[in-house]
Amino acid sequence: MKKKALLFLLLIFYFGNNFVFSQSGKDKFVIASWISPKKGDFKLEEWKNKISYYDSLGISEILVEVQHLSNNNLLEIISLAKMKKIKVHAWMWTLNRPGDSLAMKHPEWYSVNRKGKNSLEYRPYVDHYQWLSPFHPDAREHIKNNVRNLMKIKGLASVHLDFVRYVDVILPIGIQPKYDLVQDHEMPEYDFGYHPLAIKKFKEMFGKDPTKMEHPEISDEWRQFRYNAISSLVNEIVEMAHKDNVKITAAVFPYPELAKHLVRQPWDDFNIDAAYPMIYNNFYYQGINWIGFATKQGVNVGKFPIFSGLFVPSFKENSKDLEKAILIAKKNGAKGVALFTADLLTDEQKAVMVNLKKNSGY
Repeated sequence: MKKKALLFLLLIFYFGNNFVFSQSGKDKFVIASWISPKKGDFKLEEWKNKISYYDSLGISEILVEVQHLSNNNLLEIISLAKMKKIKVHAWMWTLNRPGDSLAMKHPEWYSVNRKGKNSLEYRPYVDHYQWLSPFHPDAREHIKNNVRNLMKIKGLASVHLDFVRYVDVILPIGIQPKYDLVQDHEMPEYDFGYHPLAIKKFKEMFGKDPTKMEHPEISDEWRQFRYNAISSLVNEIVEMAHKDNVKITAAVFPYPELAKHLVRQPWDDFNIDAAYPMIYNNFYYQGINWIGFATKQGVNVGKFPIFSGLFVPSFKENSKDLEKAILIAKKNGAKGVALFTADLLTDEQKAVMVNLKKNSGY
Protein backbone atom coordinates (compact mmCIF):
# COMPACT_ATOMS: atom_id res chain seq x y z
CA MET A 1 0.00 0.00 0.00
CA LYS A 2 2.85 2.41 0.85
CA LYS A 3 4.53 1.66 -2.49
CA LYS A 4 1.29 2.49 -4.36
CA ALA A 5 0.92 5.78 -2.49
CA LEU A 6 4.53 6.68 -3.25
CA LEU A 7 4.04 5.85 -6.94
CA PHE A 8 0.93 8.06 -7.04
CA LEU A 9 2.83 11.00 -5.54
CA LEU A 10 5.64 10.54 -8.04
CA LEU A 11 3.14 10.59 -10.91
CA ILE A 12 1.68 13.85 -9.63
CA PHE A 13 5.18 15.33 -9.38
CA TYR A 14 6.10 14.14 -12.87
CA PHE A 15 3.01 15.34 -14.68
CA GLY A 16 2.72 18.63 -12.74
CA ASN A 17 -0.30 20.85 -13.28
CA ASN A 18 -1.44 18.97 -16.38
CA PHE A 19 -2.24 15.94 -14.25
CA VAL A 20 -5.39 17.63 -12.95
CA PHE A 21 -7.02 17.32 -16.37
CA SER A 22 -6.97 13.51 -16.42
CA GLN A 23 -10.27 13.30 -14.61
CA SER A 24 -13.37 11.44 -15.69
CA GLY A 25 -17.11 11.62 -15.37
CA LYS A 26 -18.70 14.57 -13.60
CA ASP A 27 -15.41 16.14 -12.54
CA LYS A 28 -13.84 16.24 -16.00
CA PHE A 29 -12.51 19.70 -16.81
CA VAL A 30 -14.45 21.13 -19.74
CA ILE A 31 -13.09 23.03 -22.72
CA ALA A 32 -15.96 24.86 -24.44
CA SER A 33 -16.27 27.50 -27.12
CA TRP A 34 -18.79 30.10 -28.14
CA ILE A 35 -19.58 29.77 -31.86
CA SER A 36 -21.06 32.59 -33.99
CA PRO A 37 -22.46 31.37 -37.33
CA LYS A 38 -22.90 34.13 -39.89
CA LYS A 39 -26.20 34.83 -41.59
CA GLY A 40 -26.90 32.19 -44.26
CA ASP A 41 -23.87 30.24 -43.05
CA PHE A 42 -25.51 26.87 -42.35
CA LYS A 43 -24.09 24.16 -44.58
CA LEU A 44 -24.22 20.62 -43.23
CA GLU A 45 -20.90 19.50 -44.71
CA GLU A 46 -19.13 22.53 -43.25
CA TRP A 47 -20.60 21.79 -39.84
CA LYS A 48 -19.31 18.21 -40.03
CA ASN A 49 -15.85 19.64 -40.54
CA LYS A 50 -16.36 22.19 -37.75
CA ILE A 51 -17.38 19.51 -35.27
CA SER A 52 -14.34 17.38 -36.16
CA TYR A 53 -12.13 20.45 -35.77
CA TYR A 54 -13.53 21.23 -32.30
CA ASP A 55 -13.11 17.61 -31.28
CA SER A 56 -9.46 17.63 -32.38
CA LEU A 57 -8.82 20.51 -29.98
CA GLY A 58 -10.38 18.76 -27.01
CA ILE A 59 -13.51 20.90 -27.06
CA SER A 60 -16.39 18.97 -25.54
CA GLU A 61 -19.09 21.68 -25.44
CA ILE A 62 -20.10 24.38 -27.91
CA LEU A 63 -22.33 27.39 -27.26
CA VAL A 64 -23.92 28.07 -30.63
CA GLU A 65 -25.37 31.52 -31.32
CA VAL A 66 -28.94 31.09 -32.58
CA GLN A 67 -29.49 34.49 -34.24
CA HIS A 68 -29.13 33.12 -37.76
CA LEU A 69 -30.10 29.48 -37.25
CA SER A 70 -33.43 27.67 -37.27
CA ASN A 71 -34.43 25.06 -34.72
CA ASN A 72 -33.93 22.42 -37.42
CA ASN A 73 -30.40 23.70 -37.99
CA LEU A 74 -29.69 23.28 -34.28
CA LEU A 75 -31.12 19.76 -34.30
CA GLU A 76 -28.74 18.84 -37.12
CA ILE A 77 -25.80 20.36 -35.24
CA ILE A 78 -26.77 18.41 -32.10
CA SER A 79 -26.92 15.19 -34.13
CA LEU A 80 -23.45 15.79 -35.61
CA ALA A 81 -21.97 16.81 -32.26
CA LYS A 82 -23.38 13.76 -30.52
CA MET A 83 -21.21 11.52 -32.71
CA LYS A 84 -18.16 13.24 -31.20
CA LYS A 85 -19.69 13.38 -27.70
CA ILE A 86 -19.82 17.18 -27.87
CA LYS A 87 -22.63 18.95 -26.01
CA VAL A 88 -24.51 21.81 -27.68
CA HIS A 89 -25.92 24.87 -25.89
CA ALA A 90 -28.29 27.33 -27.61
CA TRP A 91 -26.77 30.79 -27.12
CA MET A 92 -29.45 33.50 -27.32
CA TRP A 93 -29.38 37.28 -27.05
CA THR A 94 -31.81 38.04 -24.25
CA LEU A 95 -32.47 41.75 -23.56
CA ASN A 96 -30.40 43.12 -26.42
CA ARG A 97 -32.55 42.30 -29.47
CA PRO A 98 -31.19 43.98 -32.62
CA GLY A 99 -33.50 43.71 -35.60
CA ASP A 100 -36.23 41.92 -33.63
CA SER A 101 -39.15 42.44 -36.01
CA LEU A 102 -41.85 41.80 -33.40
CA ALA A 103 -40.25 43.95 -30.70
CA MET A 104 -39.68 46.84 -33.11
CA LYS A 105 -43.45 47.14 -33.53
CA HIS A 106 -43.58 48.04 -29.83
CA PRO A 107 -41.29 51.00 -29.04
CA GLU A 108 -42.74 51.00 -25.51
CA TRP A 109 -40.94 47.71 -24.84
CA TYR A 110 -37.50 49.29 -25.07
CA SER A 111 -35.19 50.36 -22.28
CA VAL A 112 -35.01 54.10 -21.50
CA ASN A 113 -31.98 56.11 -20.40
CA ARG A 114 -31.71 58.97 -17.91
CA LYS A 115 -32.28 61.46 -20.72
CA GLY A 116 -35.63 59.86 -21.53
CA LYS A 117 -34.55 58.26 -24.83
CA ASN A 118 -35.40 54.64 -25.53
CA SER A 119 -32.94 52.19 -27.02
CA LEU A 120 -34.84 51.77 -30.27
CA GLU A 121 -34.48 55.48 -31.06
CA TYR A 122 -31.11 56.06 -29.40
CA ARG A 123 -28.64 53.19 -29.78
CA PRO A 124 -25.66 53.69 -27.49
CA TYR A 125 -22.17 52.83 -28.73
CA VAL A 126 -23.23 50.68 -31.71
CA ASP A 127 -26.30 50.27 -33.93
CA HIS A 128 -26.92 46.70 -32.76
CA TYR A 129 -27.51 47.89 -29.18
CA GLN A 130 -31.31 47.73 -29.13
CA TRP A 131 -32.29 46.81 -25.60
CA LEU A 132 -35.66 45.75 -24.24
CA SER A 133 -36.72 46.84 -20.78
CA PRO A 134 -37.01 44.22 -18.03
CA PHE A 135 -39.76 46.41 -16.55
CA HIS A 136 -42.27 46.03 -19.37
CA PRO A 137 -44.40 42.89 -18.84
CA ASP A 138 -44.93 42.32 -22.58
CA ALA A 139 -41.20 42.62 -23.26
CA ARG A 140 -40.54 40.08 -20.50
CA GLU A 141 -43.11 37.72 -21.99
CA HIS A 142 -41.54 38.13 -25.43
CA ILE A 143 -38.18 37.12 -24.00
CA LYS A 144 -39.72 34.11 -22.27
CA ASN A 145 -41.33 33.08 -25.55
CA ASN A 146 -37.90 33.16 -27.20
CA VAL A 147 -36.67 30.81 -24.49
CA ARG A 148 -39.73 28.58 -24.85
CA ASN A 149 -39.01 28.23 -28.57
CA LEU A 150 -35.49 26.97 -27.85
CA MET A 151 -36.75 24.68 -25.09
CA LYS A 152 -38.56 22.67 -27.80
CA ILE A 153 -35.22 21.50 -29.21
CA LYS A 154 -34.39 18.03 -27.95
CA GLY A 155 -30.87 17.31 -26.82
CA LEU A 156 -29.69 20.78 -25.83
CA ALA A 157 -27.26 20.97 -22.93
CA SER A 158 -28.81 24.32 -21.97
CA VAL A 159 -30.42 27.49 -23.19
CA HIS A 160 -27.54 29.92 -22.78
CA LEU A 161 -28.56 33.51 -21.97
CA ASP A 162 -26.42 36.42 -23.11
CA PHE A 163 -27.05 40.16 -22.57
CA VAL A 164 -29.00 39.55 -19.35
CA ARG A 165 -28.18 43.03 -18.08
CA TYR A 166 -28.52 46.70 -18.94
CA VAL A 167 -26.56 48.74 -21.46
CA ASP A 168 -22.95 49.27 -20.35
CA VAL A 169 -23.17 52.31 -18.11
CA ILE A 170 -19.36 52.22 -18.08
CA LEU A 171 -17.33 50.36 -20.69
CA PRO A 172 -14.29 48.27 -19.72
CA ILE A 173 -11.33 50.63 -19.58
CA GLY A 174 -9.60 48.90 -22.50
CA ILE A 175 -12.64 49.46 -24.74
CA GLN A 176 -13.28 53.15 -23.98
CA PRO A 177 -10.60 54.53 -26.38
CA LYS A 178 -12.35 52.76 -29.27
CA TYR A 179 -15.33 55.10 -28.73
CA ASP A 180 -13.20 58.12 -27.82
CA LEU A 181 -14.62 58.08 -24.31
CA VAL A 182 -13.30 58.63 -20.80
CA GLN A 183 -16.00 57.24 -18.54
CA ASP A 184 -14.84 58.26 -15.08
CA HIS A 185 -18.47 58.74 -14.02
CA GLU A 186 -21.93 57.51 -15.07
CA MET A 187 -23.04 59.51 -18.09
CA PRO A 188 -26.84 60.02 -18.44
CA GLU A 189 -26.97 58.82 -22.05
CA TYR A 190 -25.56 55.42 -21.05
CA ASP A 191 -27.47 55.12 -17.76
CA PHE A 192 -30.50 52.95 -18.57
CA GLY A 193 -33.40 51.53 -16.58
CA TYR A 194 -35.57 54.68 -16.54
CA HIS A 195 -38.60 53.12 -18.21
CA PRO A 196 -41.86 54.94 -17.27
CA LEU A 197 -43.15 51.75 -15.66
CA ALA A 198 -40.00 51.52 -13.54
CA ILE A 199 -40.30 55.14 -12.41
CA LYS A 200 -43.98 54.68 -11.55
CA LYS A 201 -43.35 51.54 -9.51
CA PHE A 202 -40.35 53.05 -7.74
CA LYS A 203 -42.39 56.14 -6.77
CA GLU A 204 -45.14 53.91 -5.38
CA MET A 205 -42.59 52.00 -3.32
CA PHE A 206 -40.29 54.80 -2.12
CA GLY A 207 -42.18 58.04 -2.76
CA LYS A 208 -39.35 59.32 -4.94
CA ASP A 209 -38.94 60.00 -8.64
CA PRO A 210 -35.45 58.97 -9.86
CA THR A 211 -35.66 61.51 -12.69
CA LYS A 212 -35.99 64.29 -10.10
CA MET A 213 -33.00 63.18 -8.04
CA GLU A 214 -29.90 65.35 -8.37
CA HIS A 215 -27.66 62.25 -8.32
CA PRO A 216 -29.76 59.12 -8.98
CA GLU A 217 -26.57 57.18 -9.71
CA ILE A 218 -25.69 57.17 -6.00
CA SER A 219 -29.10 55.95 -4.80
CA ASP A 220 -28.67 52.43 -3.42
CA GLU A 221 -32.43 51.82 -3.59
CA TRP A 222 -32.69 52.86 -7.24
CA ARG A 223 -29.68 50.73 -8.15
CA GLN A 224 -31.01 47.65 -6.33
CA PHE A 225 -34.47 48.19 -7.77
CA ARG A 226 -33.00 47.89 -11.26
CA TYR A 227 -30.88 44.88 -10.29
CA ASN A 228 -34.02 43.14 -9.09
CA ALA A 229 -35.74 43.55 -12.47
CA ILE A 230 -32.91 41.62 -14.13
CA SER A 231 -32.54 38.87 -11.54
CA SER A 232 -36.31 38.29 -11.32
CA LEU A 233 -36.52 37.90 -15.11
CA VAL A 234 -33.67 35.39 -15.16
CA ASN A 235 -35.07 33.44 -12.21
CA GLU A 236 -38.55 33.29 -13.75
CA ILE A 237 -36.94 31.87 -16.91
CA VAL A 238 -35.04 29.32 -14.83
CA GLU A 239 -38.19 28.25 -12.97
CA MET A 240 -40.07 27.89 -16.26
CA ALA A 241 -37.26 25.88 -17.90
CA HIS A 242 -36.66 23.59 -14.94
CA LYS A 243 -40.28 22.46 -15.07
CA ASP A 244 -39.43 20.94 -18.46
CA ASN A 245 -36.01 19.69 -17.26
CA VAL A 246 -34.18 22.26 -19.39
CA LYS A 247 -31.05 23.85 -17.96
CA ILE A 248 -30.35 27.58 -18.10
CA THR A 249 -26.82 28.96 -18.22
CA ALA A 250 -25.62 32.52 -18.78
CA ALA A 251 -22.70 34.52 -20.14
CA VAL A 252 -21.93 37.20 -17.56
CA PHE A 253 -19.39 39.91 -16.80
CA PRO A 254 -16.16 38.85 -15.04
CA TYR A 255 -17.32 38.81 -11.41
CA PRO A 256 -20.42 40.06 -9.56
CA GLU A 257 -19.14 43.35 -8.15
CA LEU A 258 -17.61 44.41 -11.46
CA ALA A 259 -20.72 43.26 -13.34
CA LYS A 260 -22.94 45.43 -11.15
CA HIS A 261 -20.64 48.40 -11.53
CA LEU A 262 -20.31 48.28 -15.32
CA VAL A 263 -23.61 46.84 -16.57
CA ARG A 264 -25.90 46.49 -13.53
CA GLN A 265 -25.85 42.70 -13.71
CA PRO A 266 -26.46 41.01 -10.32
CA TRP A 267 -25.53 37.53 -11.44
CA ASP A 268 -24.82 36.35 -7.91
CA ASP A 269 -28.62 36.49 -7.49
CA PHE A 270 -29.29 34.31 -10.53
CA ASN A 271 -30.56 30.75 -9.97
CA ILE A 272 -28.93 29.48 -13.16
CA ASP A 273 -27.30 26.07 -13.64
CA ALA A 274 -23.89 27.50 -14.58
CA ALA A 275 -22.22 30.87 -15.18
CA TYR A 276 -19.75 31.67 -17.94
CA PRO A 277 -18.03 34.89 -16.83
CA MET A 278 -16.33 36.62 -19.76
CA ILE A 279 -12.91 37.16 -18.18
CA TYR A 280 -11.38 38.99 -21.12
CA ASN A 281 -8.33 40.31 -19.30
CA ASN A 282 -7.07 42.61 -22.06
CA PHE A 283 -10.38 44.52 -22.01
CA TYR A 284 -9.37 45.66 -18.52
CA TYR A 285 -5.62 46.11 -19.11
CA GLN A 286 -5.02 43.12 -16.85
CA GLY A 287 -2.54 40.25 -16.97
CA ILE A 288 -3.17 36.51 -16.84
CA ASN A 289 -3.24 36.35 -13.03
CA TRP A 290 -6.40 38.49 -13.09
CA ILE A 291 -8.15 35.54 -14.75
CA GLY A 292 -7.52 33.56 -11.59
CA PHE A 293 -8.70 36.41 -9.39
CA ALA A 294 -11.94 36.91 -11.33
CA THR A 295 -12.58 33.16 -11.51
CA LYS A 296 -12.21 32.88 -7.75
CA GLN A 297 -14.74 35.65 -7.14
CA GLY A 298 -17.30 33.72 -9.19
CA VAL A 299 -16.48 30.44 -7.50
CA ASN A 300 -16.96 32.14 -4.13
CA VAL A 301 -20.60 32.87 -5.02
CA GLY A 302 -21.02 29.14 -4.45
CA LYS A 303 -24.36 28.74 -6.22
CA PHE A 304 -23.37 27.12 -9.53
CA PRO A 305 -20.36 25.91 -11.54
CA ILE A 306 -18.12 28.54 -13.12
CA PHE A 307 -16.69 28.23 -16.63
CA SER A 308 -14.14 30.98 -17.23
CA GLY A 309 -14.52 32.77 -20.55
CA LEU A 310 -11.19 33.45 -22.31
CA PHE A 311 -10.72 35.90 -25.19
CA VAL A 312 -8.51 34.08 -27.69
CA PRO A 313 -6.95 37.17 -29.38
CA SER A 314 -5.59 38.39 -26.03
CA PHE A 315 -3.08 35.49 -26.09
CA LYS A 316 -1.88 35.90 -29.67
CA GLU A 317 1.53 37.37 -28.79
CA ASN A 318 2.49 34.27 -26.81
CA SER A 319 0.48 31.14 -27.58
CA LYS A 320 1.66 29.46 -24.36
CA ASP A 321 -0.24 32.14 -22.44
CA LEU A 322 -3.44 30.39 -23.51
CA GLU A 323 -2.31 27.26 -21.69
CA LYS A 324 -1.37 29.33 -18.63
CA ALA A 325 -4.80 30.97 -18.63
CA ILE A 326 -6.58 27.62 -18.78
CA LEU A 327 -4.48 26.24 -15.94
CA ILE A 328 -4.93 29.28 -13.74
CA ALA A 329 -8.72 29.13 -14.21
CA LYS A 330 -8.65 25.45 -13.21
CA LYS A 331 -6.44 26.18 -10.21
CA ASN A 332 -8.93 28.79 -8.96
CA GLY A 333 -11.93 26.48 -9.07
CA ALA A 334 -13.39 26.75 -12.57
CA LYS A 335 -15.08 23.60 -13.83
CA GLY A 336 -13.93 24.50 -17.32
CA VAL A 337 -13.15 27.33 -19.71
CA ALA A 338 -15.03 28.73 -22.70
CA LEU A 339 -13.07 30.20 -25.59
CA PHE A 340 -14.23 33.20 -27.54
CA THR A 341 -13.79 31.66 -29.91
CA ALA A 342 -12.13 28.46 -31.18
CA ASP A 343 -12.61 29.76 -34.71
CA LEU A 344 -10.11 32.55 -33.95
CA LEU A 345 -7.26 30.30 -32.74
CA THR A 346 -3.93 30.82 -34.47
CA ASP A 347 -1.97 27.79 -35.69
CA GLU A 348 0.31 28.11 -32.66
CA GLN A 349 -2.68 28.24 -30.29
CA LYS A 350 -4.23 25.21 -32.00
CA ALA A 351 -1.00 23.32 -31.36
CA VAL A 352 -1.24 24.30 -27.68
CA MET A 353 -4.80 22.97 -27.48
CA VAL A 354 -3.92 19.71 -29.26
CA ASN A 355 -0.95 19.21 -26.95
CA LEU A 356 -3.09 19.85 -23.87
CA LYS A 357 -5.61 17.31 -25.09
CA LYS A 358 -2.90 14.75 -25.81
CA ASN A 359 -1.11 15.12 -22.49
CA SER A 360 -4.03 15.88 -20.22
CA GLY A 361 -6.83 13.57 -21.31
CA TYR A 362 -9.66 16.08 -20.76
